[in-house]
Amino acid sequence: MEEETPNLVGSPLGDLLAEDLSPMGLEELSARIDALESEIERCRAIIESKKSSHSDAEAIFRK
Repeated sequence: MEEETPNLVGSPLGDLLAEDLSPMGLEELSARIDALESEIERCRAIIESKKSSHSDAEAIFRK
């Protein structure tokens, strides 16, 4: 995974990805998955919002 994300080294996301999951219990791992899935949806919503804003700006400047 480190090879795929060299620009994340030392960042909070990089630290999260490098965290050792082996000491975690089943409940803790499930809670982590739920939290990460929620964060993925939040990121996707922001991406869609930015795409929409970008499209609106392009439409204005095409006129």
